[in-house]
Amino acid sequence: MFSPITLEEMDSVRLMNRVDTKYLVNASLVPGLLEKASGHYRMVEIDGRRICPYSSIYFDTGSMEMYRMHHNGKRHRYKVRMRSYLDSGLTFLEVKEKSNKGRTTKKRISIMPEQFGTMQLTEREEIFLSRKSPYGTSVLRPILQNLFQRITLVDNKGTERVTLDLGLTFKDPVGSTVKGTDGFVIIEIKQDGAAKSHFREYLNELKILPGSMSKYCLGMTMIYPGLKANNFKRKIRKINKIAQKNYVTN
Repeated sequence: MFSPITLEEMDSVRLMNRVDTKYLVNASLVPGLLEKASGHYRMVEIDGRRICPYSSIYFDTGSMEMYRMHHNGKRHRYKVRMRSYLDSGLTFLEVKEKSNKGRTTKKRISIMPEQFGTMQLTEREEIFLSRKSPYGTSVLRPILQNLFQRITLVDNKGTERVTLDLGLTFKDPVGSTVKGTDGFVIIEIKQDGAAKSHFREYLNELKILPGSMSKYCLGMTMIYPGLKANNFKRKIRKINKIAQKNYVTN
């Protein structure tokens, strides 16, 4: 149904400085959305697979400063994570910075795949973090891991990426608490600016409005039920309603 695009071809569409728009949809809508998109997008394919497994390990301070900045609505904020592209074997340390103007800038360096398993940061990563974020390795600790399946679309003009994340699973760093989800999909439209998006038009036709909740914050509320989440309650209710489940009650 979709023409394929390789990781190498997608290099020109990395969009490391971009505007992100997120949508939360019931998983039953995905086949219809993909059918509409097949004429305007190509689908990322790795070794013949088009649904690719990803995993991330998020770092935060002992006081969970980055989570609290998200929860309190701070517009200028950061995320620090390791991201493993499980099919390709590529692993990166990434800093995502969201500006006061709503633009997301992602900076990353490649790291050894075995570091993902140990969750250890070296002196090289310390230098990177000190240059790209307010946080050094001395104050950071692994706090959350997620796993999910991703479908990635690239528009035919090479100016937009659309990701569909499904089957989210969260766990704490030692794996003692694991929470899985189903029934909903996180769709993210990633563009350099406010250009026309065919996928946004498909969602508008279904009267689906943008709705933002990061996988990091959702996972934190699920894995750490005592964590303050008052400002996320409306979003959590929306997710539960879309999925027709009851994942988070705090």
